[in-house]
Amino acid sequence: MTPIEAVLVVGALALVLARWLPPRFRRRVATGAAAVSSASAVVLAVVGLRWQMVPVLVAVVVVLPFTARTMRGKPGGRRVRWWLAGPGSAACVLAIVAGVGAAIAFPIPDFPTPTGRYAVGTAVVEWTDPDRPETWTTDADDVRALQAQIWYPAEASPDEVERAPYLGRSEAEANAVAEGVGAFLGIPRFVFDGQVMARTNSVPDAPVASGNRRLPVVLFAPGGGMGRFTNTAWAEELASHGYVVAALDHPYVSAAVRFAGGRTVRWAEQSFSSDAEARRLSEELAAVKARDLNSALTHLGRLDSGDVESILAGRLDTDRAAVVGMSAGVGGAFQAARTDERFSAVIALDGRPYDGNPGPYDQPVLALTNQLGLDDNPTYLPELGRALERSTTTSYLLTIPGTTHPTFTDAPLWMPPVPSLVGSLGRTEGNRIMTEVTIGFLDAELRDQPTDLPGLFSEHGFAEHGELTVYDADE
Repeated sequence: MTPIEAVLVVGALALVLARWLPPRFRRRVATGAAAVSSASAVVLAVVGLRWQMVPVLVAVVVVLPFTARTMRGKPGGRRVRWWLAGPGSAACVLAIVAGVGAAIAFPIPDFPTPTGRYAVGTAVVEWTDPDRPETWTTDADDVRALQAQIWYPAEASPDEVERAPYLGRSEAEANAVAEGVGAFLGIPRFVFDGQVMARTNSVPDAPVASGNRRLPVVLFAPGGGMGRFTNTAWAEELASHGYVVAALDHPYVSAAVRFAGGRTVRWAEQSFSSDAEARRLSEELAAVKARDLNSALTHLGRLDSGDVESILAGRLDTDRAAVVGMSAGVGGAFQAARTDERFSAVIALDGRPYDGNPGPYDQPVLALTNQLGLDDNPTYLPELGRALERSTTTSYLLTIPGTTHPTFTDAPLWMPPVPSLVGSLGRTEGNRIMTEVTIGFLDAELRDQPTDLPGLFSEHGFAEHGELTVYDADE
């Protein structure tokens, strides 16, 4: 909870319990509790009231009329019989406890502090792909418009500098994204109040870290319906270790994409009636994401060359680029690597490849998978293994115990800590493992460090996290 929410809870509890205190304390406690709870409610109404606090406010509203006489110091303040007041007070306490429990289960995401040597800056870039007609609209002149959020190593900013919001550059964008994601997942919009309010560790448009060293690039494709924000904690950690991470929104595939001009593009619902149609649709969407990733790498090259004005000009090493996909984004990552030799490595975060024309590719792959959902998806690992075997170089598959599918996103930071939902690694441990593994792989593949990945995993203690399978192209 935020400090002001904690004040509201304490005031509400004191207001409910004031009736049961010795007479000499009732008036002072009731008056102070009423003032505190009312003032904190007003503040929350101004700065943003989360749904979790609604039961607490209901308890305050219910109790206030019954404590009014006590606060005025008039006799008869306890006219309500104890056998009526007792259940009422108990119900109000339960409402307050329910609000606190909901706030704990659905917190405002608290992003782990990056552990690398660099502070983290962030920026959102937009561009159009003039050679790609937009197939989801009927306008013959419409071309593909894209945007990505970039996290990069930055100069340290003063503590008082405002950090970047989680879901968007502005409150309007954050609300549009929250509404779109809620509609996509079938979850009420108010559940995402915490994400709308959340702040990350990144500073918008912070100066790039000093020096002339060019920085390797990591492009990220989110899962089905999701957007560029999905793996913010992971991206910030990579940026703090000297990588530039560019996470894409995929218009009409992501739940909601809001451009700087105010235009919001919603998810284009797709229907299918058979497994074969579902497979074909997955391959088509993967191809769209692959072309978006190819386009993004080209645009990063324009930023680096100065053709497009950017604070990252001259600092992006697009010759050292990896492509990463999460869930349904893995299909786009594999296709992008197969069709674009500019990518030097591939990382698959708990997803399978979808490719209508599977063939060999030259990049090494690191695939991380969850453990708890494998029994329900018997075709997943075999299909992923066959894709890894098609690489002409050594690739790796690591299954991490205690993980579920959402573990490989920011979801553990805001979802209820239920193992069947987010795994058993807590709110931040899953992200720590995932980032350490991916940074070890990227250091080996993009920074010319030793490529003995099994040895590297053992050196950093990764072996304890799960079973590693090595797909050696020489065998």
